[in-house]
Amino acid sequence: MADFLNTDFLLDSRTANALFHDYASIMPIIDYHCHIDPSEIYLNRRYNDLAEIWLGGDHYKWRLMRANGVGEDLITGCGPGWEKFKAFADVLPRAPGNPVYHWAHLELQRYFGYEKPLNPGTAREIWDYCNDRLAGDEGLRVRGIIERSKVEAIVTTDDPADSLEWHSKLASDETFKTRVLPGWRPFLAMDIESAGFPSYIEKLGDASGICIGDYSCLQEAMLRRMRFFKEHGCCSCDHGIRRIVFSPVSEAHVNEIFIRRLRGEILTNEEAEQYRYAMLTFCAKEYARLGWVMQLHLGAVRDVNTIMYDRLGPDSGFDCADSGSGLQGTAGFLNALEQDGSLPKTIIFSIDPADSQAINSLAGCFTQEGVKGKVQQGSAWWFNDTFTGIKKQITTYAETGALGCFLGMLTDSRCFLSYARHEYFRRILCSILGGWADRGLYSSDVECLGGLVQDICYNNVKKFFNF
Repeated sequence: MADFLNTDFLLDSRTANALFHDYASIMPIIDYHCHIDPSEIYLNRRYNDLAEIWLGGDHYKWRLMRANGVGEDLITGCGPGWEKFKAFADVLPRAPGNPVYHWAHLELQRYFGYEKPLNPGTAREIWDYCNDRLAGDEGLRVRGIIERSKVEAIVTTDDPADSLEWHSKLASDETFKTRVLPGWRPFLAMDIESAGFPSYIEKLGDASGICIGDYSCLQEAMLRRMRFFKEHGCCSCDHGIRRIVFSPVSEAHVNEIFIRRLRGEILTNEEAEQYRYAMLTFCAKEYARLGWVMQLHLGAVRDVNTIMYDRLGPDSGFDCADSGSGLQGTAGFLNALEQDGSLPKTIIFSIDPADSQAINSLAGCFTQEGVKGKVQQGSAWWFNDTFTGIKKQITTYAETGALGCFLGMLTDSRCFLSYARHEYFRRILCSILGGWADRGLYSSDVECLGGLVQDICYNNVKKFFNF
């Protein structure tokens, strides 16, 4: 019987073991999409207790606790740290198969050196032990965690109106070697239906030095901010869109829609989609000119529980998966850019695992000489970065594309301990490839396979983003 989370965790063959330990585990991490706060890196935050570092901002853990009936005071509220942690320890053993069960124990082992399972019986021992480590170990402050995880570069998600103050400070800090780059995320500029849209446009105008009164002014403001981001090292963008609706209209019509919304008028769904498509197209053409990578995150239904949204605000763990992201519109969008000679490198994520084959088949329609995987599917995303979800995504990618071009894992997380998820992904990747080799489905040349593993874990993303 295998011990839980031993050195061979998820590695079910000799070849898989060799691929992970000799090739995958030694590679640095490039986390090309996450939601961590750069100020915490610059200030080298020290966490007060285990609840703060583990439960602050981790939606996966929050949802697991809510599913077990834990009160919000012990999740996002002001409950005592020990009681929050104890509540999490009580529910974790009830989650076999959930990736949080694996991630939590990987985090305990890799960062705290604690190897017993977390449950109600060990909770107090773990709480005391880990809190002592947090108080006295410099390696468990934010910078130490990043360095211990061998993170070479981090790309955050930042609003166009952001000052990028902390990125500037980090870039000037020669004592910290990990590159922390801004990632352009114009969600609020696209969300024309939001009640706060007019006030956001005013904020964007202040940041860009432009009084935004019409669509042409908005475009100029966005261009100025893109140049500002570029000066701070930005090389990628992220668009979280439920689905792309192919709806090209004249710029004059978009201008009319935009001005009406600034006046406080309510738009039709069709008008909102027309504006969103125009903005997405405008931005994508500029991304191509700047050499940025465009990331499209499709299929999330945001803020489903309005009572909890009113109470906690956005990004509090109340989003869900749509049943299909409408890739026909995405295909039309990519084709229009290709016809214009303005298609940037593109990574497509979908929250619906059923989209995986469709995304890969769509990606294969847009290639470029000298560029590996110019358009490709991203890693198993959000509700899909489970053991089964990652295996399915990798297998589908392999069967319908060229797996050797794959960009591998990203955290998409607000928690600094989440770099353990890269190890989780790498072990699954090595298990799949090792299994194929052992069953005669791929050459048993471990050196060749090892090179493929290292490309997927690190080399490909470094080249793709021009780091």
